[in-house]
Amino acid sequence: MTDDLLTRVDNGVGIATLNRPKALNSLNQPMVDALGEVLAGWASDDEIRAVVLDGAGERGLCAGGDVVAIRESALRDGVAAAKFWFDEYRLNAAIGGYPKPYVSLMDGIVMGGGVGVGAHGNVRVVTDTTKMAMPEVGIGFIPDVGGTYLLSRAPGGLGLHAGLTGSVFTGADAIALGFADHYVPHQRLTDFTAEIVAADVHTALSRYAVTPPASALAAAREWIDECYAAGSVTEIIAALRGHDAPGAQQAADVIETRSPIALSVTLEAVRRAAGLGSLAEVLVQEYRVSCASLRSHDLVEGIRAQLVDKDRNPKWSPATLAEVTPDAVSAYFAPADPDLTF
Repeated sequence: MTDDLLTRVDNGVGIATLNRPKALNSLNQPMVDALGEVLAGWASDDEIRAVVLDGAGERGLCAGGDVVAIRESALRDGVAAAKFWFDEYRLNAAIGGYPKPYVSLMDGIVMGGGVGVGAHGNVRVVTDTTKMAMPEVGIGFIPDVGGTYLLSRAPGGLGLHAGLTGSVFTGADAIALGFADHYVPHQRLTDFTAEIVAADVHTALSRYAVTPPASALAAAREWIDECYAAGSVTEIIAALRGHDAPGAQQAADVIETRSPIALSVTLEAVRRAAGLGSLAEVLVQEYRVSCASLRSHDLVEGIRAQLVDKDRNPKWSPATLAEVTPDAVSAYFAPADPDLTF
């Protein structure tokens, strides 16, 4: 076990707390191993009636995986990164099929790997402080942890908008996207958890969940659905540029800063995920894509620019969408060696 994951049982409720607050509770290998072991034990323990996942500190549940460690692994041989994803995606699948109430408190910052441990639960709670995103394209990566499963099943073009911009969305937006179910005010989360312990999940939701405010993303469906129906990333940008909605221009501005190969693979991955039947099938596809990313220029370069040197000036290769070939995109979907199994 690890100090990076704190666990306790209170009146039949298992509470797991991601405990790396200085790193925004970003996931590392020991945390994934420990959470997987704890959840498996609680699933088979008749004394445990529900599980709650939260994050230590005031800033959020989890900012994602430890991508600096991923970069370091990619610069060596990629073995540690591939193992991390293998185990992390198996954990995501276990959460997606958890046999007891699994209450994820997706408060504050919830990005990447945080979505993976939160948004596949069967009781998904967001708040007025939730800042959620699948921001992978900004570091030359592709949405993973079951993110393309969720993005592909979002209404209309909302999922592609979230995936191709990588932009932050609110708790209300998360519900509109299908990433969450319930809205509990941040200041009531402690009372909400206490009510789960004292009574049960249903009672806690009935007492503390409220109607979410209007979703800005849902309100923008008209131009989002129209623009993201285009066939390629280049055509999507052109459609955004041709629309008079201010949000469309802003989306195009953001997308044009992202990795061209990551954008192209993300579009293909989300569209392929829509045709796959289960979270597990999508995770196998994501594992293949992630392992291919380890061999790419842009993953190492994107993490360098954003999180190592922090110059915010990645030099993408290929540098433009026009230079991305269909064969280069297809190569990301080749089977991994070994493939992810469950």
